[in-house]
Amino acid sequence: MMPGMRRLAAILEDFGRMIFFGFEAFAWAVRPPFRPELVLAQMAFIGAGSVFIVGVTGIFTGMVLALQMNYALRQFAAEGYVGGSVAFSLARELAPVLTALMVTGRAGSAIATELGTMRVTEQLDAMESMAVSPIQYLVVPRIVAAVTMVPLLTMVFDTLGYLGAWVMGIFVAGIPEGPFLEHTRGFLDPGDLLHGLLKALLFGGVIALISTWRGYAASGGARGVGEGTTRAVVTSSIAILVTDYAVTLVALGGRG
Repeated sequence: MMPGMRRLAAILEDFGRMIFFGFEAFAWAVRPPFRPELVLAQMAFIGAGSVFIVGVTGIFTGMVLALQMNYALRQFAAEGYVGGSVAFSLARELAPVLTALMVTGRAGSAIATELGTMRVTEQLDAMESMAVSPIQYLVVPRIVAAVTMVPLLTMVFDTLGYLGAWVMGIFVAGIPEGPFLEHTRGFLDPGDLLHGLLKALLFGGVIALISTWRGYAASGGARGVGEGTTRAVVTSSIAILVTDYAVTLVALGGRG
């Protein structure tokens, strides 16, 4: 077999194993014993621990977007539409995507490193020898927490991003506050917010599944853990962008 074909076969095999891993995690998620304390701990780590980086990213994204929108719309004397344009862009695309990428870099890498370390130090094997499923005990809480917290973090991004745009639009660009807010109410639909939150929910599942799998399947000592963490971040980032495109395509196709 040619080297390229072997590489492709290895990628497809790894992808298939990850899919089966995801099905196994789902099966364990609905079986007792349930451990809500583990889920809450992971929600604190993934959610509360990511608020600062998500908030800072949201504020500056909104500020930059407002400046760019003001520069473009000023050519048509339509500065009042800056607020609505920023809110629409944040709700449907920028907030869920950038939030997911920030969570990937902070929490996804940590998840892959933690589980990978436990794998190469045989802690996962020790759990199995004590009749404790590592998937139920370690993987399921992280997936549930990520699916729950990424949409909430996206709402934080939306709020602070629009706040940053409001500050730049009103106090820097000199846009009248009335048109800025009124065009936001007229331009932004609740469906746009739901669209972004649906993306965030899917992104949370993608991040958790890929990160836990890369850690769970790690091998080769410290170097293997490092490679697994790198692959978790890169693969999650690409999967987020691909999922974003797929969901947007389906949504726009439904409108058409």
